[in-house]
Amino acid sequence: ALGLAALTLLSSERVSERTILHVDMDAFYASVEVRDNPSLAGLPVCVGGAAAARGVIAAASYEARKYGVRSAMPTARARELCPHMVLLPPDFERYTAASRTIMRIFRGVTPLVEPLSLDEAFLDIAGCERLFGDAIEIGHAIKRDILRETGLVASIGIAPSKFLAKLASDLDKPDGFRVIREHEVREVLDPLPVSKIFGVGPRAAQRLEREGILTVGDLASRPRDEVVRTFGASGVWIHDLAHGIDARRVTARREEKSHGMERTFPEDVADREELRLFLLQFCEEVAFGLRDRGLRGRTITLKARYSSFRTVTRSKTLDTPTNLGPRIYATARELLERIDPGPLRLVGIQVSGLSDVRTPIVQASLFDGPASEPDGKRWLATTERLERAQPGLDRLRRKYGRDAVLPASLIGRERPRGMDGTDGPLGPRSAEP
Repeated sequence: ALGLAALTLLSSERVSERTILHVDMDAFYASVEVRDNPSLAGLPVCVGGAAAARGVIAAASYEARKYGVRSAMPTARARELCPHMVLLPPDFERYTAASRTIMRIFRGVTPLVEPLSLDEAFLDIAGCERLFGDAIEIGHAIKRDILRETGLVASIGIAPSKFLAKLASDLDKPDGFRVIREHEVREVLDPLPVSKIFGVGPRAAQRLEREGILTVGDLASRPRDEVVRTFGASGVWIHDLAHGIDARRVTARREEKSHGMERTFPEDVADREELRLFLLQFCEEVAFGLRDRGLRGRTITLKARYSSFRTVTRSKTLDTPTNLGPRIYATARELLERIDPGPLRLVGIQVSGLSDVRTPIVQASLFDGPASEPDGKRWLATTERLERAQPGLDRLRRKYGRDAVLPASLIGRERPRGMDGTDGPLGPRSAEP
């Protein structure tokens, strides 16, 4: 956090360039747990799946990070690094409730809010200065409002571009507040490790280090064509970022391209009937998530990973988009039969080719597709019955829980959970800077 004198100095200067804010909650899931159970304060708190179930860490408090624990790390490894860590299963209802409050605070400042996940977003505050003051004043007001209304701490980056704003929010975590102005870009970027550039992963960073490129400044000093030869088509993008160039705009509505869920099993599963039941659970969960978002999808993809870690995918594109569990499951079953038998450590289902539910579903079937096939009329009648029944069934699920309405074959089965302990469809999370 900045000192009082520095804050006063920053507040006296105005950020006149195109101004983007990146707000990132600090250790969000773990922080919600500590907020709701103050006895956990100061302890190494982690949220994720159990080690015995091949779980992974979804979030780690900063106390846990001091021991080297980080998100996406296998829980068993996290236990080795920090044997006394407090491991908690995720509670996404509480996380989502906090996220809604945070997003409401953002939209009270500007309509140009681009969520990246439950706990972070870009804000374009152009035109907001007359109402709320300059970017620095707005940033501090957002931090105060989040803390007051949720009891949680955010880190904020302010810069002329999305890449720099996201970078800035990470520089002084936790409880960070960093401004990068146009004339400060080289000063900030040059000493940073080259891995800070989005698109430069661990292997690429090692390759660059062997060539003597250790920092962003080293990378920026190389000719563009040399960077393109190293990284291919993405080289232009990487070279631009090394110079702080990022022309992307904040997009208020991010298009969701797919929706799905997967699970790593505690023990490998070879029995095909058991795998079908898992797929049925997944398909019902994914279908509910699609309906909740007002979406349908055309392409169904099955993902399977064998005990040897060999991973295969099988896909099928439907004639008409759907968000109905039975329809998705019928395709998933078909795809399961197209993979080799053998013990599986992971299975997942994904629906892509998404479209808004307001798009007519049977228009494409007037002359071809299911409606014109021998069983087309029965297919349409069944689909129409399911469509009519789903709103009422979904209301019951929202009121009494997801397990209030289930296919008979799933009664008594534990609700599916992922490696990180999540128990619902995997929400979208951006992979961009």
